[in-house]
Amino acid sequence: MPKKALITGITGQDGSYLAEFLLDKGYSVYGLVRRSSTINFERIAHLQDRVELIPGDLLDQSSLLAALNEAEPDEVYNLAAQSFVPTSWSQPVLTGEFTALGVTRMLEVIRVVNPAIRFYQASSSEMFGMTEESPQTEHTRFYPRSPYGVAKLYGHWITVNARESYNLFACSGILFNHESPRRGIEFVTRRVSHNVARIKLGMQTKFRMGHLDVERDWGFAGDYVRAMWMMLQQDTPDDYVIATGLPHSVRHLVELAFAHVGLDYRQYVEIDPTLLRPAEVYHLRGDYSKARQRLGWEPTMSFEQLVASMVESDISLLAKTASNAAVSATG
Repeated sequence: MPKKALITGITGQDGSYLAEFLLDKGYSVYGLVRRSSTINFERIAHLQDRVELIPGDLLDQSSLLAALNEAEPDEVYNLAAQSFVPTSWSQPVLTGEFTALGVTRMLEVIRVVNPAIRFYQASSSEMFGMTEESPQTEHTRFYPRSPYGVAKLYGHWITVNARESYNLFACSGILFNHESPRRGIEFVTRRVSHNVARIKLGMQTKFRMGHLDVERDWGFAGDYVRAMWMMLQQDTPDDYVIATGLPHSVRHLVELAFAHVGLDYRQYVEIDPTLLRPAEVYHLRGDYSKARQRLGWEPTMSFEQLVASMVESDISLLAKTASNAAVSATG
């Protein structure tokens, strides 16, 4: 009998890659989706006939109870959150409700319905914040610098607490930045690739950026969902840093993206002070030695390959949209 998994946040970047991965492993996949007038199924459109979607909301514990009773999962992957750091400054309470207390609600429901369910919590490198050492490991002190980072830290520690207090198989993956062509347009990597594509296609001439010297450890989302699954296949639950170990500045990201289309970024990028965060995290770099040694996990895509794939995807997407618009205008 195939294993069953419930994914919260299945319509997001990580959820779509994880759903693909688990389906290829022979799982029956269920996805929790919030009822709204504008649900975006674009990332899982190619999977919708292979997954079962269940209405539910991390703000509503009774809906989580109903979802677990319906899916009867062996594994739960909690990927849903308010995950955009700038938004957490303007909506800190909502961020806390989803990203922090939402984890507690799910863990409580698992404890009541079936404590044998294996649970994965999507923790974040933003929990490290103002780092005191580099690279960061599972033992580095946390010092979050945004409401998002604070909320993620609550979700992380409540997962540890559930594991130690109730003996749940509950793991947290401390994931460093991970990107793909499916990344939301509001995130810096996708904003760069999208604007570079528009400039290359002659749709605009400039675009604005905030800090260019901030450094992040960027990897490919498809690699990182594999690590999530590997954590839940172990004999004992634990927490793992998932990263590449290689930091890159936003300036390097921009430079690579423009260079991929044969352009010099200095001719197109303007610095906009309004895009700066109230409190910035300037350097994040992960040490994934534990994941390599215990899980056998390694990243497979280089930063250069990742940036190129995102730019090419956006060029293709924008060109297709422009072509369809032209056909509609003449039809």
